[in-house]
Amino acid sequence: MSKEKFDYFINGEKGKYEVVIGLEVHAQVLSNSKLFSGSSTKFGADPNIQVSLIDSAFPGMLPVINEECVKQAVRTGLGLNAKINNYSVFDRKNYFYADLPQGYQISQYKNPIVGEGKVLLDMPYGSKEIGIERLHLEQDAGKSIHDMDPLSTYVDLNRSGIALMEIVSKPDLRSPDEVNAYIKKLRTIMRYLGTCDGNMQEGSLRADVNVSVRREGDKKFGTRCEIKNVNSIKFMQMAIEYEANRQVELLEEGKQIDQETRLFDTKKMRQDQ
Repeated sequence: MSKEKFDYFINGEKGKYEVVIGLEVHAQVLSNSKLFSGSSTKFGADPNIQVSLIDSAFPGMLPVINEECVKQAVRTGLGLNAKINNYSVFDRKNYFYADLPQGYQISQYKNPIVGEGKVLLDMPYGSKEIGIERLHLEQDAGKSIHDMDPLSTYVDLNRSGIALMEIVSKPDLRSPDEVNAYIKKLRTIMRYLGTCDGNMQEGSLRADVNVSVRREGDKKFGTRCEIKNVNSIKFMQMAIEYEANRQVELLEEGKQIDQETRLFDTKKMRQDQ
């Protein structure tokens, strides 16, 4: 039995602060075609050649569910010791992205395909269980490219409509090291099952990171901030440390933390709203 103990806290002038973390992991489903169309999902193709009329949202096009994507989600749910729901529903999530031709994302919310589960982490200070809130299927958006022209943004829709599994954890993670172990364990499970290749450098696995802090011993959660679309474990750890320290500084100064969505600039190593 290891003599090490958990000891990740942010030290402020007024005491220690505990960091509370929840992850929304977006894992691309391994399948030959997209969630609602027959377009190829092969990585690295020339821009906009793997786009059907459904993917580009032509009027009158009706989506048809890809059975293999459903099976892959169920396999992943079983690997997460999760409840498989016999009844699930797709919803429209309405928002505007230039690379989202429909003007909405087909996703799941109240009735996901997979319910509560758990992942066990082997940490130096012992085994830790991380709860899974749900796993749901949804469409990926396309890709906006900002660095090819100083005045224009280019759009590649090859990724538009590819099936994603969004795996939502409970706020059970307490340190960047636990996040590291959790992502690696999820990736190992999905690679073993053949449901996601886990190639973060290709965007096949990325996460939205929810961070809040509270005084050591407090039971009530603090106000959380979400760091969107982080595609590297190292950057997740850095973003968590940055955000946790930012929140502690605000609380030490008697200021309020606003619930908001932020981005982590991996070049400047800081966040932007």
